[in-house]
Amino acid sequence: MKGHRWFAATYDLLMRPGDSVLAPVRQFVAGGASGLVLEVGCGTGANLPYYDWERVESLDATEPDPFMLQRARRRASKLPPSARVTFHEAPAEALPFPDAIFDTVVVSLVLCTVDDVEKSLAEVKRVLKGDGVLRLVEHVRGEGLMGRFQDAIQPAWGWCAAGCHPNRRTAEAVRAAGFRLDVERRFSLTLGAPAFVGLARLAPAERPRVGNGAAKE
Repeated sequence: MKGHRWFAATYDLLMRPGDSVLAPVRQFVAGGASGLVLEVGCGTGANLPYYDWERVESLDATEPDPFMLQRARRRASKLPPSARVTFHEAPAEALPFPDAIFDTVVVSLVLCTVDDVEKSLAEVKRVLKGDGVLRLVEHVRGEGLMGRFQDAIQPAWGWCAAGCHPNRRTAEAVRAAGFRLDVERRFSLTLGAPAFVGLARLAPAERPRVGNGAAKE
């Protein structure tokens, strides 16, 4: 079976020291989602308790690692009856959904690990409605000494952390994919790695055509 059995088994424990930092971030990113929601790369389901199930009509959650997905399903079993969650074993590069279907897409510490950032963001853009919102939190490459340190540790870090790249320039990638990105907050994660919380919307020229061929505003 593909996946990272031992990383999945220890992921929540490894993330626990950062809970005090990540809890308000998850509250903002997942807690602010509404309508038809997609979470890309849900991992062990750490965001599930933060969704507002009165505002979320339904949640589709994708995750390519079956061991992570098993843990997410167990966590979902503890959610209130009003929570409508459907899990899909699928990579970010090939989302199994029609075009322009979701009101909100949540991406939480995922783009550091995907095989192809550009293709993953293209898929997010494809399934997001023209007036939809991408809510994300990601760690990124730092400047100066921090950036060089991240470059140096990447091979070993990636091997230990299921392919994570601590040195990706994710904010730039989001903008290059055709999104307007508003960074709401910057903070630090493990070893002082810089991270950001942001809201991204499709630029008018990138929005799906509707009605008479004009982009929906």
